[in-house]
Amino acid sequence: MTREDITRMALEAGLGPFEMNCALAHVEDLERFAALVAAAEREACAKACDGWTHADGDRCAEAIRARGQA
Repeated sequence: MTREDITRMALEAGLGPFEMNCALAHVEDLERFAALVAAAEREACAKACDGWTHADGDRCAEAIRARGQA
């Protein structure tokens, strides 16, 4: 996720100019927050695949978790 992605999503979420200025002043904190949210969502998706006995569920879970290693 790029800084531009985070900024775009913050604007889409309704952050106004003042909030964006505050957020951009602490962009590293915002990036860490976004990374934590993304990691939690990846793990939730991977857990949904864990133990599937069809459609390569275990490989799907591994692939999802691997996205966080890149």
